[in-house]
Amino acid sequence: MAAGAITLSSGYKMPVIGLGVWRMEGQSIRNLLFSAIKIGYRQFDCAADYKNESEVGHALAEALQTGLVKREELFITTKLWNSDHGHVLEACKDSLKMLQLEYLDLYLVHFPVATRHTGVGTTGSALAEDGVLDIDTSISLETTWHGMEDLVSKGLVRSIGISNYDIFLTRDCLAYSKIKPAVNQIETHPYFQRDSLVKFCQKHGICVTAHTPLGGAAANTELFGSLSCLDDPIIQDLAKKYNKTAAQFILRWGIQRNTVVIPKSSKLERLQENFQVFDFTISDEDMDKIKSIDRNYRTNQPAKFWGIDLFA
Repeated sequence: MAAGAITLSSGYKMPVIGLGVWRMEGQSIRNLLFSAIKIGYRQFDCAADYKNESEVGHALAEALQTGLVKREELFITTKLWNSDHGHVLEACKDSLKMLQLEYLDLYLVHFPVATRHTGVGTTGSALAEDGVLDIDTSISLETTWHGMEDLVSKGLVRSIGISNYDIFLTRDCLAYSKIKPAVNQIETHPYFQRDSLVKFCQKHGICVTAHTPLGGAAANTELFGSLSCLDDPIIQDLAKKYNKTAAQFILRWGIQRNTVVIPKSSKLERLQENFQVFDFTISDEDMDKIKSIDRNYRTNQPAKFWGIDLFA
C-alpha cells in the first residue's frame, strides 16, 4: 500500500507517513529499516542528536546496494543540533558522511536555540556552572537560517525547515528567509493539537510534521512520566467504530489534518499497524469530536535534562 505525499514549497514531495529513528540502537536499526522499507515506508526521520546516524547510514547503504529500494524513492531527514548553530555546513557534511548520502531530502534546525559548541557531531548539551543549559547568545536564528540556505545552493540539501518553532519564531523566519522553511516539525497529537500553530504554518506554505504523533506512548512515559492519548476513551471508542487500533485512528487523524506523521516503533507488528492507515477516512463529525479532548499537553520535556524550560 503506497503512502500519499505532500508537495513542499521547495517543489519536492514528502511522504505523509515516515518512521522516526529516535532511541533506536545497534543492529536492530538494520532490521527495522529493512522491515519498514518492505512494508512501504520511504521517509526516515533522523537527527544528529539521536546518535545513530552511522548505523542508519550502514543500513541505508545496504538497502540501496542490494536493490531493496532506490535513493530517489527515499526521503531522508536529519537535523542540526543546538551546539552546531555556528557550524551549519560542517554539521551537515558530518551527517551526510554518517548517513552515507550525497544529499539530504530535508535538513531541520532541531531546536530554536544555539548552545555552547562542543565539537561538530558531538551533539552535546553542555550545562553551565549553575546546572542550566549553556545557551549561546552570540548566534542569532537568522544567522543559522542563512547557513541552512547556503546548503541548498551548494546542492547538499533539497529542502530546509525548522523544528519546535512557535508562531512568533516561525513568523520571524518567514520574514528573514530567502528560502522559506518547507517544514516545521513539532509535537502535536490529540492531547496537544496546537491548531493555531498548525493553521498558521499551513497558511504560509509550511508543511507541519507531527513528531510524537501518538503522544509519546511508552517512550515518553518512560522518559518524562507523561500520559498518552492512546488510552483516551473517546479515541478508543472511535477506533472501534472504524475497526482500527487507537494508534491507527490517531495517525489517520493527523494525516487528515494535512500534517505528516512520523511515529516511532521498534516492533515489527507496530510498524505494519502504523502504516495501515490509508484504507479508511474519518468523517468530519468524528474529526470534530477529537477537538474536544485537546489538553494543551506537551509530553516531550527536554527541561528534564537542560535545567530550563525553553517552552516557558
